Amino acid sequence: MKLGEKGEGLAAAFLRKRGYRIIEQNYKTNIGEIDIIALDGDVLVFLEVKTRESIEFGLPFESVNFRKRRKIANVALSYLKRFADLPQCRFDVVSICYNNGKSEFELIKDAFEV
Repeated sequence: MKLGEKGEGLAAAFLRKRGYRIIEQNYKTNIGEIDIIALDGDVLVFLEVKTRESIEFGLPFESVNFRKRRKIANVALSYLKRFADLPQCRFDVVSICYNNGKSEFELIKDAFEV
């Protein structure tokens, strides 16, 4: 299993423990992909999961740059077309440092705006 896939599974379990209800994982369109779509109470949350085995090249969440945020936002807009009334939404990032079977999580709520 790839590190990214493992991270997404770990993130989903982490989020469930914090009360998120997972709606979709690996939501794909021709534009791109959103790792996890979930509900946090009444708020629809689009989550990007970043996993690293070391912080030698920076913390995982630091790789969610402008280009990646724009792509996530465009995929989210595509997802939102199914709603007659737009729900309240936000973009979160789950940052995971995974090393030797040990995971350190950081949940960044409202990580960016579009």
